[in-house]
Formats: sequence, structure tokens, C-alpha cells
Amino acid sequence: MSRVFPESRIADPGARVVHPIEEESFRRLRARLDTSHFPPLTRAVVERVIHSAADLDYASDLVTDEVALEKAHRALHDGAPVVVDVEMVAAGITRRDTVCRLKDAVSGPGLTRSAHAIRLAYEQVGPGALWVIGCAPTALEELLTLDAAPALVIGLPVGFVGAAESKAALRESGLPAVSNVSEKGGSAVAAAALNALLYHPVSHPVNDAVSHPAPEAESRAGSPSESKEKS
Repeated sequence: MSRVFPESRIADPGARVVHPIEEESFRRLRARLDTSHFPPLTRAVVERVIHSAADLDYASDLVTDEVALEKAHRALHDGAPVVVDVEMVAAGITRRDTVCRLKDAVSGPGLTRSAHAIRLAYEQVGPGALWVIGCAPTALEELLTLDAAPALVIGLPVGFVGAAESKAALRESGLPAVSNVSEKGGSAVAAAALNALLYHPVSHPVNDAVSHPAPEAESRAGSPSESKEKS
């Protein structure tokens, strides 16, 4: 079990060396999909999620908000804790320590092991963390019952039972979030969304006055309120 506090390992995005295969992959992605109209952090998240899954449909499936991403980006690079629901998500976040309490959790009446892990993690990190959920809808559902005051919730659980519904509930909650409308998701794409914020340089101010929702993402998903009507 890892512990994350402000003094935890925080990689310098400028020190990251991009492999030529990754460069070529992003070149091909941009040749097939114009992402230039997205605001900077939204573009970073959309592209890295698509890259992780080789699925261009995420451009119209993701729901993001640029101001929420700006604030989360600042919190992340200031050392805010990162909590994940499963070790597979943690494995995908190689440049930052994470908290995962699944090994310590137990199931009980009306409580899945994943949900209990979220409770344990919140007891450990308190408010202000970034939560990355890519596997269990019940983990996301449990998080929404807590007074977690998150810096960001990356809610991208996958599955035919509860996944789309839990993500709709996340959007309805009004919490700062990255989600998607469909049932797809998973550990790789959830980790990719967090990595997009980790890799993005620290160079922009937080603008509290103007919100920049992802235009292409909302062309299908609509605004968060429209999205929940479709879920």
C-alpha cells in the first residue's frame, strides 16, 4: 500500500522522454481526428485516452470541463494525493505514487470490496484528492456518498451493469470530473486521463470565470445535464 502526501514522488513533465513509437502514434491519431479545437487540457485528456484504447469514439463520448481540469492540474502538480480503485489503474500511472486500498478491503452486506476500499482510502487521504476509478462502478457510487471534496474524479468504470449509471450520477453530482456516457471505460483509459494531466506542463493560470467544455466531447454527450438524460 502506497501513501501519497505533498512530499511524494512527483515527476517533472519536462523530463519525460517521448518514445518515437508514441510520437508516431499521436501523429497518426491527429491525421485521423482533428483535435485542434479542444482547449489545451481537454485536448491532452481526449488524445491520451484515445491513444490508450485506439478508439476514436472517445472524442464524442468523453465529458470534460476545461476549468475543472485546470484546477485539478494545479492540485496534482502541487502534490495532491491520487487514489485509484484497483492496482491495474495504479500500474498505468508510472510517474506518481498512488493510494489503492483494495487489498485491505472486505465485502459485507450491501457493501462490495471495491466500495469498502474507497472508504478506507478516504479515511487515509481526506479531502482534496484526485480519484481515478477505471474498474468498479460500485467504487464510484461509494465515492459519491462521501464528503470527499475531490480535486477531480476521473470516473471511467467499465461494464454492462452499473457503469453508465454510475457515470451519469457523477455528472449529476456536480463534482469536478472526467467521465464518459457509454458503458466502455477501464483501467487503461482511466490511467491515461490522469497521465494526460501529469504530462502536461505547468504553465497556465486557473480561470474561475470562464468554463470551456469539450466541444467535440459534448457533440454527442451534450452538457452534463443532457448526458444524464441519455444515460
